Amino acid sequence: KTTATQLNSIRYSHLNHRELSNSNLPYNMASLKIIPTLARQNRLIVQRRAFASAVPVDEEPPKKQVNLATRSGGVHGNWATSKSWRNKPLFRRQGDVRFKTGADAVNLLISEAKRRDAHEVEYINSVQSSFSCLSSLFDRNPRYAFLAKQMMEPERMLSFRVAWMDDSGVYRLSRGWRVQYNSALGPYEGALHFGHHVNAGVVKSLGFDSIFSNALTGFHVGAAVGGADINPFNKSEAEIQRFCQSYMTELSKYIGPDIDYPVMGMGVGEKEMGYLYGQYKRLTHTAARRGKPYMSGWDSNISKVSGYGIAHFAHNMLESKGDSLEGKRCLITGAGKVARSLAEKLLEYGAIPLTFSDESGFVYEPDGIDASKLRTLSQIKEERGAQVGRYIIASTSAKFNEPDSLYDIPCDLCFPCAGMSEITDVEANHLADNGCMGIIEGGHSTVTAGARKTL
Repeated sequence: KTTATQLNSIRYSHLNHRELSNSNLPYNMASLKIIPTLARQNRLIVQRRAFASAVPVDEEPPKKQVNLATRSGGVHGNWATSKSWRNKPLFRRQGDVRFKTGADAVNLLISEAKRRDAHEVEYINSVQSSFSCLSSLFDRNPRYAFLAKQMMEPERMLSFRVAWMDDSGVYRLSRGWRVQYNSALGPYEGALHFGHHVNAGVVKSLGFDSIFSNALTGFHVGAAVGGADINPFNKSEAEIQRFCQSYMTELSKYIGPDIDYPVMGMGVGEKEMGYLYGQYKRLTHTAARRGKPYMSGWDSNISKVSGYGIAHFAHNMLESKGDSLEGKRCLITGAGKVARSLAEKLLEYGAIPLTFSDESGFVYEPDGIDASKLRTLSQIKEERGAQVGRYIIASTSAKFNEPDSLYDIPCDLCFPCAGMSEITDVEANHLADNGCMGIIEGGHSTVTAGARKTL
């Protein structure tokens, strides 16, 4: 009269006194020993499934398969949990604030960002650009709106004074930042940017976007961005060295191999990273971890990765539409390492780079910039403070600041790799009128929201 549930709780192959004494079966030891004995006499292999099928019991009805496409279930939850999250207040300022749809959640999140940081325009633009794409996700899974609320605020934001001496012996003051935004996936990692345009809003905007870009790499790294409001292109090497040493003196208190991993960015190349790492090594005892160098050991190809990625993206985008980069005339703005490595990869794909630009203006090659001309331009820009205007001395066909606007040049594709908000609705209209079929952003937020609507 033993039930199948009780029989299945016995492991017949390892029946011993301890197991029997701990069991809840209403039988004594003598009666329990009969079960394996009868099994051996009948030469039966006693298994759980065989015993359960041999004994007639009232089995539980099979569970109904949940359809992931219905209201009752989903990959990230079900309708019941979705409803419970939707009933929770997203914010509790001057009363509970709830949302009914994903669009309501997006509007609430953007409004909260504006309330807290209305003066940080770049950061507000990043929040609007990212969250406006997620309204459908918040509709299906309201709990992600609460996660987005936490992601809006960095885990730690450092702002400090950087005092340094210029070549004339005058003490100068700059501001330094490091925003350690999110460490959910691992230690912080992100670029350092030096430039007169860098401020708290720019650093916070870059840090917010790096949460998503670092997550897509597949590596276990978090998101962080730092920088300073110094223009490295009009400084001498000695001034840059002294500045980097002063910057790292303060930053070294908050970084390390298992904490935060700074990498190259705008205005921060191999030389600057060398100055920063040298000061870090003087101040700390941990210069590497498990054979992996920290802030050093740069490969010459690392600085080209960003530019190559832009060209690969454009190639795959056109290939999916049955087209290619072969013979496409390409406008490139900027003349840094990203812009030059982009031009190098575009040449491999058979495209024709036409322009480079910087603060002094732009150079335009009507017949295109080949590999030899690109090497010449790279040699010029490798010198600190050099401007693209010097290129016209080495080329008889190049034009400098002709026509009046770079965006008046007929082209097939445009690759903005310079400053933020570079292309407004005015430039977008110029490009469209001159036959441009697409804009592939190579820099951070180079196309404004107004230009996106125009396009």
